[in-house]
Amino acid sequence: MTSHVNTSSFAALGRLLRYARGYRRQITAATTCSVINKLFDIAPEILIGVAIDVVVNQEQSFVAGLGFETAQSQIAVLAVLTFFIWAGESLFEYLYQILWRNLSQRLQSELRQDAYEHAQRLDMSFFEAQSSGQLVATLNDDVNQLERFLDGGANAMIQVLVTVVAVGAVFFVISPLVALLAFTPMPIIIWGAFYFQKKAGPLYADVREKVGDLSTRLSNNLAGIATIKSFTAEQREAERLKASSEAYVEANRKAIRISSAFIPVIRMAVLAGFLATFTVGGLMALDGSLNVGAYGVLVFLTQRLLWPMTGLAAVIDLFERAMASTQRILNLLAEPVHIHDQSDRDLVAPVRGEVTFRNVSFRYPASAAGIEDIDLAVPAGHTVALVGATGSGKSTLIKLLLRFYEPSQGDILIDGQSIRGVSLRSLRTAVGLVSQDVYLFEGSVRENLAYGNPDATDSEVIEAAKTAEAWTFIEALPQGLDTPVGERGARLSGGQRQRLSLARALLKNPPILVLDEATSAVDNETEAAIQRSLKRIGHNRTVIMIAHRLSTVVDADTILVVENGRVIEQGTHESLLQKGGAYSSQWRVQTGQEQLPAAANATV
Repeated sequence: MTSHVNTSSFAALGRLLRYARGYRRQITAATTCSVINKLFDIAPEILIGVAIDVVVNQEQSFVAGLGFETAQSQIAVLAVLTFFIWAGESLFEYLYQILWRNLSQRLQSELRQDAYEHAQRLDMSFFEAQSSGQLVATLNDDVNQLERFLDGGANAMIQVLVTVVAVGAVFFVISPLVALLAFTPMPIIIWGAFYFQKKAGPLYADVREKVGDLSTRLSNNLAGIATIKSFTAEQREAERLKASSEAYVEANRKAIRISSAFIPVIRMAVLAGFLATFTVGGLMALDGSLNVGAYGVLVFLTQRLLWPMTGLAAVIDLFERAMASTQRILNLLAEPVHIHDQSDRDLVAPVRGEVTFRNVSFRYPASAAGIEDIDLAVPAGHTVALVGATGSGKSTLIKLLLRFYEPSQGDILIDGQSIRGVSLRSLRTAVGLVSQDVYLFEGSVRENLAYGNPDATDSEVIEAAKTAEAWTFIEALPQGLDTPVGERGARLSGGQRQRLSLARALLKNPPILVLDEATSAVDNETEAAIQRSLKRIGHNRTVIMIAHRLSTVVDADTILVVENGRVIEQGTHESLLQKGGAYSSQWRVQTGQEQLPAAANATV
């Protein structure tokens, strides 16, 4: 994912087999059925040669030596054998198809599930550096590529190998000379297979990348369709999508050009082997050094041996696509999780909500932004507000509290317990987050409200909605709590989504509630409603607010002014106004008492 491993497709296959070690029985059974089916598939050609031998030599034929004296009885025996061979071939074809297809379904489902669950455990820094389109392409399209290979390609590869071994053995038993001539093209075929595999591998890796880019473009454009329309950028975005689509087509064209050249090369090699068997074997049959029936067997088996080699092109094409996809899936699974549970111990209940930052510092790897030497104590049940310019470090404190990131130094404690020493589940259960960027899942209002507490009763859901002043508009919806919200809540207004987000957090009933710009994108009426809610829900609960509008934090027990990653002022609204510092200056600007200097940041 973030870095690509330059290993061959066979290395990817090895990694896949190690991952699938729990399916060894199914793989062995499917492989066995493929082998037996191919052996039965080859047998009719041998029987044809034996039948020719019976017709030509009759009482002196090979079958006569087995105790069947008359030609009629020999033909009858061959007919019975043919029936059982065809029945066996059909049976084992049914079995290998069932086994391979079921294996492909189970393995692709488990692989997708494991990759998704692993992705959920990855750090937030991974998602901030990775496009969602690439991840969706990996979890969906790449897994499907592997499924297609297991559905048919794996069996085809096995049967080609069985054909070479089994037919080769028959050839060398009948005539080592003809066998050598028939196998002469094999090095060319094998060299060609590896040559084209080597050439096609990087090309199909590029194809997978282009699929991810295309998925990213589609995902972003559909999510931002309102912005596209408002800027009348439809034509521009259509051109950009066309460019991504053409890049995918071009990547495929290069791969197809290589894979398509394989069949003509192999076809000529097959012709050389067939002509050698046909000519030399025929001359040997004419001079009596080779049985006529054996000659028939060799001619039929030469095609059976060499002609399937032309199918290697399609098999290798499928194999390369699957292994390129497998690399991406397994690379995702190999992404390290840096933030994980270091303990299965939960926060001691009941959680009072006392939050302490002790000399905490953190810098984002990709920039110099972060916080430095933060010492902060939030008593249980208090409301603390963080204000400051965009990028000053306010949201970083919240991300560290939730352990989305780890501080480079210092420690964060809840009720005196280091958050590193408790389970992530208990930590994040104790903290309710209401973000500026509200995310609602596609489903009903009820499902979204109960997301943090799926077992909540309707009365509990309604009470949380009333506390968040969301119940009035919910009642007015066409289906009430059962009204679909649309993708990302698209059927609701921004203020409605914000109030649902607050109600969702309240239904979780966390001892610590974090409001990250919860009122920055709503109208005055909605802001007033949320403010009324906060006065009620702040009782016996620790509330940490991040706000740009200073009017929303005037009632906070403590206000912290953050600048360049440090706390530069701290106090109540009244005390900070009296200090005449940064907070006081911004308050006067926002209340229209003075103009903001041109060089200053207009937001706090």
